[in-house]
Amino acid sequence: MNKLKLFFEDRAFGVCSRLGEKLHFPIDSIRLFFIYSSFITLGSPVIIYVSMAMMMKIRKYLRKMNNPVWFD
Repeated sequence: MNKLKLFFEDRAFGVCSRLGEKLHFPIDSIRLFFIYSSFITLGSPVIIYVSMAMMMKIRKYLRKMNNPVWFD
């Protein structure tokens, strides 16, 4: 079970951990919120989760492009 948990944590987007760091809120509570609200609302928080993950990836890409180390 521990290997399965590590597999998903390594390959996940990191949205819950990022929110937990920014809001100073326990990561487990945020994950439970997404899970329970997905069951209650038939998956609409999954759309929010994926959009937040995409925003994080785009921000990371833009920061990499604007890195001042890459002078020509």
